[in-house]
Amino acid sequence: MLDLLSTTPRPVAGDEKGPRDLLTEILLGLRLDGVEYGRCVMQAPWAIDFPAQRSARFHFVASGGCWLRTPSRDWVRLNPGDAVLVPRGSAHTLASAPEVPAVDIALLGRVPVSDNIYLVDGHGARGTQAVAALDVATPSDVMFCGTMRFNLDPLHPLIAMMPEVMLAGELAQRDPTVPALLEAMEREVSLDRIGACGIMARLADVLAASIIRAWVECGCSTSSGWVAAVRCPRIGKVIAAIHADPERDWTVPMLADLMGASRSRFAEAFTRTMGESPAKYVAKIKMFQARRWIADDGMRIAVAADRLGYDSEASFSRAFKRIIGHAPSASRGGQAWARTAALHSSRISSASSRQ
Repeated sequence: MLDLLSTTPRPVAGDEKGPRDLLTEILLGLRLDGVEYGRCVMQAPWAIDFPAQRSARFHFVASGGCWLRTPSRDWVRLNPGDAVLVPRGSAHTLASAPEVPAVDIALLGRVPVSDNIYLVDGHGARGTQAVAALDVATPSDVMFCGTMRFNLDPLHPLIAMMPEVMLAGELAQRDPTVPALLEAMEREVSLDRIGACGIMARLADVLAASIIRAWVECGCSTSSGWVAAVRCPRIGKVIAAIHADPERDWTVPMLADLMGASRSRFAEAFTRTMGESPAKYVAKIKMFQARRWIADDGMRIAVAADRLGYDSEASFSRAFKRIIGHAPSASRGGQAWARTAALHSSRISSASSRQ
């Protein structure tokens, strides 16, 4: 598991800039870990659909090349040495050429290499000529793909405001760590040494973290909304407290005291900056925490309701469904989340198109 911004510089004694940036405080708690990885050796023509999922996806093009498309983005060419992170696990397609009919990734078999690493076996797929082999006579498109999990809900404000797709090449010039890691992955692939897949998996974790750090430090610095609010010394202090302790029974008077303002001035300033009332924001963060407990930890709904201060499981379930879009019990499966994520992604795309 990686501390996403563990290498972020920390203020030193005597630093005239004052307390650490509150956004950094929140980001220091953002972690991710690799769930599984696969080495894919594909022979054209081929195309694979990756359906929406709760976890992020990562792709590194080792050799050959491919095309990438998402519902809101037209085909983009990926060349050898390119890497892409899909932070919210949005649906997307990879193909040797845009016109090739795609096959769902679930139809491709897997040959296990270790506990969380596999080779793609495409012999059973229809509509592609994917080949699971590490040494083929004809030119191949070789990719290293992975699934990663954040310790934040995919609809958390920070994750939600990330681009649908994050291309390493677009951030490489802003962060020297990114091209260095890409080069390390290319070398590891070309050497094809024992244990290469395991090393590639660890490099992929670090590269994904570096991509997000580069975006946070360079790409979203001018963003409005949530990031701007967090960086506001007064509102940011309140947001940081809510995220640090979502189980606490936060009230408007408590939050107003944190900001150092009257209840009315605090509520007006918070709503104007965030676009929603303090009570709604607190409830949303609580439900994000609850969904992680239920989906990832298998926590009972009654226990989650009690920990978050709800008087009954029924009232908690009503609040959960109102905010998340489905009943708490549905969080134990993936289909309800996929529908919610798709709806949320469409809202983000619509909002972006209006800006």
